[in-house]
Amino acid sequence: MSETLYQALEEVLRGWHRYETERGNPPVIDFDCAPAPAPAALGRLEALRRLRSLLDRAREADDGRLVREVQAQLTYLSALLGERLCLDTYVRRTQGCGTRGWPADHVTERGEEARRLLADAGIAWGPNTAHDLDRAEGVITAEAAAEAIGREAASFEPRVRRAVGATAPYDLTIEAVRVDAYWSYWLDGAGRAVRLRVNLRRASFTAVQARLFALHEVLGHGLQSAGFHAAFARDEQEWLPLLTVHSPCQVVLEGLAQSLAVFVADDDHQLMTRVRLEHYLQLVCAELHLAINSGVSVDDCAAHAVSRVPFWDDTHIAGVLADRGADPLLRTYLWAYPAGFDWFMALAEAPRATAAGVLRAAYQRPLHPADLTELWPDGPVIGGAAG
Repeated sequence: MSETLYQALEEVLRGWHRYETERGNPPVIDFDCAPAPAPAALGRLEALRRLRSLLDRAREADDGRLVREVQAQLTYLSALLGERLCLDTYVRRTQGCGTRGWPADHVTERGEEARRLLADAGIAWGPNTAHDLDRAEGVITAEAAAEAIGREAASFEPRVRRAVGATAPYDLTIEAVRVDAYWSYWLDGAGRAVRLRVNLRRASFTAVQARLFALHEVLGHGLQSAGFHAAFARDEQEWLPLLTVHSPCQVVLEGLAQSLAVFVADDDHQLMTRVRLEHYLQLVCAELHLAINSGVSVDDCAAHAVSRVPFWDDTHIAGVLADRGADPLLRTYLWAYPAGFDWFMALAEAPRATAAGVLRAAYQRPLHPADLTELWPDGPVIGGAAG
């Protein structure tokens, strides 16, 4: 029964995806692991009704994974139609983890780690930190960045494949675009075809960032998605072959992509400095995510942001708050970044066999937070455990 239900869910998502994209709205499907012809467009209310029916049938079939997948789609679609759940309920039903957040001391400690590494590189903590770090890393042009990302991906690929047990091939295309969106880099695609877009409106480019994004986007998301495609084509798995950014797979996908460098290039001081800094910044974003969704004023949120990150300007802080407080998609999706990042950074300190097992499992099929807990029962609570 479950296999039929997975196929039914896939048909609903493809139809709903077509409806949204034909109207210029954000897509439903982010990566298609098993490309197929699109069915007729399916309007939001009809998709909602079908998802409700599928949720009932998934519960009757006692398929916990399918229940989580359908519930995530149903919850996000309801949010698009105006429903606004409290943050914890919304994220639990979409990303599959809680939103308790991290103790202030934990965030402060991660900041101290980043500042120590920056100081070792002769970079002071203050309003000019980001600018000074970019200069130290070597600023490059957008055209050079696209070429550098491809070159760095080829250099790191053998090391990553050994670490994660990946054998699937992929075809990479890198495009430079100008999009008014929060993202600087975005990877999507279908089957073994992987497309990396570089958003010239937001992206800054350094030689170190080229290495980081080769690992994050190409060898994290790209190689991983191509592996899912290969596994599905061999009929080795029973799961939904469509990845969406509002569903429980994102905590694992984004967490591993952000931290992959720590597992395969921990001897690269510049790269580790950038990763530790990004880890801290994501935890600060999580603090703001919780604050703006719990009634804290914009002024107080902005003051907290400046106290934590003195090089963030008003425009950046305003974007952080609006994305996490007002946008139905980003209100759920952006929580996956700190939740996954912090968990995988902890995994890097776990016994080597434990980490290796998780990495290999994560490249075989899309995992949910519940799967991470099974793979590492002694690991930290995903989404934080602050009081």
